[in-house]
Amino acid sequence: MGKVLVLYHSGSGNTAAMARLVADGAGEIPATEVRLRDLDQATAEDVVWCDGLAVGSPTNMGVLSWKMKRFWDETMFNSWGKVDGKVACAFSSSGGWGGGAEIACQSLQMVLMNFGFLVFGVTDYAGKLTTCHYGAIATREPREEDVQAACRLLGRRLSEWVAVVAEGRRDQHPLAKPETRKMPG
Repeated sequence: MGKVLVLYHSGSGNTAAMARLVADGAGEIPATEVRLRDLDQATAEDVVWCDGLAVGSPTNMGVLSWKMKRFWDETMFNSWGKVDGKVACAFSSSGGWGGGAEIACQSLQMVLMNFGFLVFGVTDYAGKLTTCHYGAIATREPREEDVQAACRLLGRRLSEWVAVVAEGRRDQHPLAKPETRKMPG
């Protein structure tokens, strides 16, 4: 059974709402156990437990929040090397368009890569103009249907990669399931 952790920090509740949608998407793949953890309750053991990790943070001046950075600097410090080769992705909410949410996702990915996570983006479209190339993003609460679909798509893709990479279940490879691929238009 693949193990997915959705780890998030949320100041206003918007990133928490995204995290629930990402977790819903992750649960769409059979034989996947999904845990949802707020940063304040999370431990290093939660991260070591999982095969795949989705990390969410509010956009803070264009990058990840200080609380999320502190978690990786302090809580995960002694787990260096214990998570190498696990699969990971990012998501972020911001106060408005142009607030830096995609850059915040990239800053999360840089932290994950430094711990050895295999990070990914999603080429599929969640809606006519909505992608997850760097992760799922939202402005404020994820109310729009396309944004909600992007969050679920990111979670589903994480579970697909966990099934392939951690469990060798090639039948779950995204390219093996053309009916799930979406193109713009």
